[in-house]
Amino acid sequence: MATIKVVIADDHRLMIEAVRCVLDAAGDFEVVGEATSGAQVLPIVSRTNPDVVVLDLRMPGADGFKCLDWLRSRHESVKVVVLSAVDDPDSIPAALNRGASAFVGKHVDPRDLPSVVRQVVDESVYHALAHAIPAGGSPAQEAGLTPSEQRVLEALARGLTNKEIARELWLTEQTVKFHLTRIYRRLGVGNRTEAVRHAYQNRLVSHPFYEPA
Repeated sequence: MATIKVVIADDHRLMIEAVRCVLDAAGDFEVVGEATSGAQVLPIVSRTNPDVVVLDLRMPGADGFKCLDWLRSRHESVKVVVLSAVDDPDSIPAALNRGASAFVGKHVDPRDLPSVVRQVVDESVYHALAHAIPAGGSPAQEAGLTPSEQRVLEALARGLTNKEIARELWLTEQTVKFHLTRIYRRLGVGNRTEAVRHAYQNRLVSHPFYEPA
């Protein structure tokens, strides 16, 4: 995959640095601009011509919704990933209706962000709400699983190897192993087979590829 050019827009410098660090570590991204206010977003995008803008909703000067309107009208080809701590459920469809390709809650594992951005750029199978702040308590959430852990568990239940999971979810194999360790601990199991059995017995996954004994 070619290098993906990204502009990061957030009024918190710490968040900008965190996003930059995650994208730099992924290896196939170039951060070409940073904005700390909404008023800076359009000029920076016009100057740098990025593939993606990672955009906060709450910024001085102009909020993220106004930025989305500007980008849709003047830079329609630029994808936008909203990265926000806003927990108002109405904000999610509002952002998507204004042209955002994905809405990511700041509570997610930051190592998932590169995967989201890649899928947004290549318009592959990515559900924009999958990473949003959950509105209700699914069995997986009640079990303490994060969205990224649930996706790994779903893939595990389909019989994928660590390498296959990493390739499908755009993660490193080490990250997959890290997720599996946390999944085992959260579910109180010791291995893959026990994790899959527990997942189906407790309806933590939705694909009936496995019938518990």
